[in-house]
Amino acid sequence: MERKQRIEAAERFIQACYKELGKTDEVMAARLQEIREAVAERGYYEHTSEELQHGAKMAWRNSNRCIGRLFWESLQVLDARECKTEEEMAQALFRHIAFATNGGIIRPTITVFRPHVTEETQIRIWNDQLIRYAGYETEDGIIGDPISVPLTAYCQQLGWQGAGTHFDILPLVLQMGNRPPQFFEIPRDIVVEVPLTHPEIPAFADLQLQWYGLPVVSGMRLEIGGIDYTAAPFNGWYMGTEIGARNLADADRYNMLPRVADIMGLDRSREATLWKDKALIELNVAVLHSFKERGVMIVDHHTASQQFQRFEEREQRHGRGITGDWTWLIPPISPAATHIFHSAYEDRIETPNFFYQEKPYEKKN
Repeated sequence: MERKQRIEAAERFIQACYKELGKTDEVMAARLQEIREAVAERGYYEHTSEELQHGAKMAWRNSNRCIGRLFWESLQVLDARECKTEEEMAQALFRHIAFATNGGIIRPTITVFRPHVTEETQIRIWNDQLIRYAGYETEDGIIGDPISVPLTAYCQQLGWQGAGTHFDILPLVLQMGNRPPQFFEIPRDIVVEVPLTHPEIPAFADLQLQWYGLPVVSGMRLEIGGIDYTAAPFNGWYMGTEIGARNLADADRYNMLPRVADIMGLDRSREATLWKDKALIELNVAVLHSFKERGVMIVDHHTASQQFQRFEEREQRHGRGITGDWTWLIPPISPAATHIFHSAYEDRIETPNFFYQEKPYEKKN
């Protein structure tokens, strides 16, 4: 980013941030002068802890694809900008997982590492999510999660060996600057996993399904006021359909609908029996039931939609426009039963925000 562009982005952020924080015009003007001088001297500036915290919260509030934005102000911001080694970085990520999991009472959390202001300062977490199951390509098909096949293969090149089951947790793959990436096994005692059972279908347990309780998105870039944080993993809690209608149900993921239908005794001879719909609902019932039984926070899609409606009303009271990506906000089950389906949103990108990045392991291969 050119220095002029960075200053302009910083000015927009500081003006919005300081107004929301209730700071005076004099304080704002003094801070903007500091930033202009810093950018003129070295090409970038550093956020204060307060700016980082509120900027990260604003980024969540501006995330058009997220249905859970009602809780943006509760985001816990962990400042890890002082980490200098991959080992320090791994320890910070382990702390994030343990802190955010909180025994199942999930805390929305983000850990922010140093910004990418030079090639040497760039940090990348190669994992799309801090916790994810491996995917192995075998002669008999894929074992585990197909979405993880490329990263799993790269981890194996680095020397990692999984147990070869459907639910092996991948290690973290971390890279600082131009140094080679390193992998770190996640301690099992900080990862909560939920075995899936059904409240009315005992045979469901025979499928031996499970899922992890903490969804930490770790492959996106956080941009605050013209400064890029290429490693800033963040989490909320799961909406049940993410697991039950996508991760376990999609044909190119775990593809469990045929097996669920079979234990239910459904007729799969033709689509018109709606066996997929019936199996999909019961799979999602199992996910919600199991997380509740295990004491791990999760939200159903109807409650999440109602929470988003409260977010819309609150934003309107504060005079802020509502932005959103309708195609992502509607839940994958019964979308027409939610107000979101019948609403329209402007998919306008506001900053601070999160942005997708090229996957390092795809770039290397």
